[in-house]
Amino acid sequence: MTALALSPTARPRRAVLRLHRPALIVWGVFLLLAVGALLWVQLSRVPAERADLHYQLTCKPFPDCVPDTYFALTDVNNVVNFLGEVLSYVSIAVAAWAGAALVARELESGTARLAWSQSVTPARWLTAKLTAAAVPLTAGTTLLALLFAWIWTTDQDVLVTNWSWDRVLVPAGPLAVALVLFALAVGTLAGVALRRTLPALAVAAGVTYAARYFFGRKWDNIWPDRHFWPVQLSATAVLLALTALALVAAFTLLGRRTDIKGAAV
Repeated sequence: MTALALSPTARPRRAVLRLHRPALIVWGVFLLLAVGALLWVQLSRVPAERADLHYQLTCKPFPDCVPDTYFALTDVNNVVNFLGEVLSYVSIAVAAWAGAALVARELESGTARLAWSQSVTPARWLTAKLTAAAVPLTAGTTLLALLFAWIWTTDQDVLVTNWSWDRVLVPAGPLAVALVLFALAVGTLAGVALRRTLPALAVAAGVTYAARYFFGRKWDNIWPDRHFWPVQLSATAVLLALTALALVAAFTLLGRRTDIKGAAV
């Protein structure tokens, strides 16, 4: 199937989409669930929470007339905190997939070399993979970041939260997109460098977790005079620079190895 998809007349990017269709389906399902949950919070739970809060503040005599409507699984703060945690760790799953399935598996099995022998250069092969993965990841993560930021900025009256918490800082701005792209680049580099599925998965996930921990930690303990956007933009810039370095290293390493081994370049 891989050899057929990567025939000389096939477009590499289309071949990559066919090969990794299950991963795209999983990403699409995740997006639908996450977007649905965020919209449910904003359009259903937040208005209900505001109505309860208004009733509690205006009913007489207080607090005898306050109804006990709290339910942990639908409480706005609990749901938003849970969604923030999930969205902030998406990058680790991306890194594991990129290192294992996107790159290392094909290098390990030899299907990449088969593609290179059919008029697809290693650089073009890797570019097609990165492009096919980066476009849906960037679009989907941007959508989730916009929705999460919308909820966090418009619902401060019912949310007990702080911008410096990692479950808010990471998913509520461009840092979320930068972290996912960094994960893709690190996974690619790990796959090219190690050429083994499980080691590449472990290294890529570990490095991305360390980056997520560092850039998502409680920034008010480090830069107490800074605010949300300065931290977001500075962390995003650093991550994008590291992403570029990882991609340059991956392409350089792939080129050197294929040149030495006499692969079609």
